[in-house]
Amino acid sequence: MTGYGHTPVLLEETLFFLQASRPGVYLDGTFGLGGHSLEILKRNPSARIIGFDRDEASLRAAAGRLKDYAERINLYQADFRQLLELDDLIPWNEVKGALFDLGLSSYQLADPTRGFSFNLEGPLDMRMDTRQKVTAEKILMTYPEDRLAELFKKYGELHQSKLLARKIVSLRKLGLLKTTTDLRKLVEETYHWIPQKNRLHPAAKVFQALRIEVNQELDGLDTFLEELARKCLPGTRLAVISFHSLEDRLVKTAWQRLASSERDQPVIKILTKKPVQPTPEEIEANPRSHSAKLRAVERI
Repeated sequence: MTGYGHTPVLLEETLFFLQASRPGVYLDGTFGLGGHSLEILKRNPSARIIGFDRDEASLRAAAGRLKDYAERINLYQADFRQLLELDDLIPWNEVKGALFDLGLSSYQLADPTRGFSFNLEGPLDMRMDTRQKVTAEKILMTYPEDRLAELFKKYGELHQSKLLARKIVSLRKLGLLKTTTDLRKLVEETYHWIPQKNRLHPAAKVFQALRIEVNQELDGLDTFLEELARKCLPGTRLAVISFHSLEDRLVKTAWQRLASSERDQPVIKILTKKPVQPTPEEIEANPRSHSAKLRAVERI
C-alpha cells in the first residue's frame, strides 16, 4: 500500500501492457491519487505524465503526493472524454500510452461528505465533479418512479427494482430520505438483507447505479475509446481497468470493433484476449480490486 491509503489496482500488469519503460508521454485519464502514474515516474526517468480527473479534491491530494515529480507532470481538472478536444495540451506525437482506471478511489470512498460509500453516513451527493448541479439526492427526489426503477435495473442490475423505486417515492414524500444511511436502511429492508460471506450487499448495486447516473459514467465511453485509438500513433498502447460488467462490456465492444477487418483495416491489436484480473494475493491485500478487469490494446 502506498501513501494516502491508496493501492493502485493491477499495477504490474498495467505497466507491462503499457510498456511504460519507453521514453515519452503517458496519459492518465482518471488520475485519482496517481498510483499508476507515480510508479511510471519512479521507474522511468524519461517518462512524462499528463493527468486528468473530474475530482478537484483528488487532484489536489495527488499534486502533493507526487510533488517530487512535479517537473514531469501536468494535471488538469477535466473529464477524460474531453481529451480529444485538448490538442493544445497533449503532444500526440509523443504519447506512448494511455491509462483509464474507471473505478472509485479509496480516497473518495473514505470521505463521508462525498456520499459514495453506503458504509459511511453522509449526504446523498456522489458527484465526482462538485461543480455540477446534479446529485444523487436530486435524482432520488425528482425522478418519477418508473425512471428510478429503470435506473436501478439498468445500472445496478437489480431485481425488484420497481419495488425499491416505489418505496423511495413513499419515503421522499415523508422527508425521510436524506442521508446515505437512510438509503442503505431502505435497501436492506426492501431486500431483507442478511449478511452472508461472499454475498454482495444490495446497497452496493444501488449506490453504483446512482453514481453512474449522477456522473454519466457510461455515456460515450465506447465512442471515446474508438476515437482515441484512431487519434494515436502506431505503437501507442491503451489500457482500461473497469470494475463492473457494464463498463467492461463497452470497453470490450469498442476494442472488438476496432480490431475487426470486416469493413476496414484493423486499427488496433488486442493484447488481452481475455480481461486480466487480480490474483488471489492481490485481492487479499486489496479487497477493492476483486472485480477489476484490465483490457489493453496497441495501435497498429
